Amino acid sequence: MESASMTLKRVTLELGGNDAAIVCKSVDIKKIAPSVGMLAVLNSGQICVAVKRLYIHESIYNDFRSALVEFVNSLKVGNGLEEGVVLGPIQNSVQYDRVRGFFDDVEKENMKIAVGGRTANSKGYFINPTIIDNPKDDSKIVTEEPFGPIFPILSWSDEEEVITRANNSKLGLGASVWSSDLDEASRIAKRLEAGSVWVNAYAAVEPQFAFSGHKESGIGSEWGVVGLKSFCNTQTLYLPKRL
Repeated sequence: MESASMTLKRVTLELGGNDAAIVCKSVDIKKIAPSVGMLAVLNSGQICVAVKRLYIHESIYNDFRSALVEFVNSLKVGNGLEEGVVLGPIQNSVQYDRVRGFFDDVEKENMKIAVGGRTANSKGYFINPTIIDNPKDDSKIVTEEPFGPIFPILSWSDEEEVITRANNSKLGLGASVWSSDLDEASRIAKRLEAGSVWVNAYAAVEPQFAFSGHKESGIGSEWGVVGLKSFCNTQTLYLPKRL
């Protein structure tokens, strides 16, 4: 942005996200839990629009957590050239140390770990997929983006409350709502402060639709008509009226 400002060049930025997923009580747990779980740890969590915070309705919280734990335990971490490996390493040493810092905070604050913990037992920048069980809303694992395979699950009871909690972030790249009641899902989705919001899906992008971040998740838009217009200049032409 600094270099662009020297000649007033326009800048489009797609930055980080701390994307919330809201799971309602009507979902099919066995079907949805693996889907949401994979969206949280895919590419070892190194995706800007990965699920970073998972809010689960209190009536299904325990069962959904158990399903998530079962799914995460089925994932093999290691060298991608080895048979059966699903999750690879963190991309570089700096990010690896940063993700490990979240584990330091988890231990310091005595948070409950549902599954995982610390590094995988192998050489390289490998970290076990880890779920933090119902931490405080102001904890680091909730308020910051780890960009690694560690994420919190949190219980909710009231619709108004969970919308407020999901929106309580300086970032707003993506979000999702999971429900068998599409009216409920749409109602919640429309109130989430994010550039892209999915219902019963996630990160399913299409180039004909604008992709952008709200708040500190970006400037401008990519794709779609809105994205194309960011590369255009407007011109107003004044012609004298013929008498």
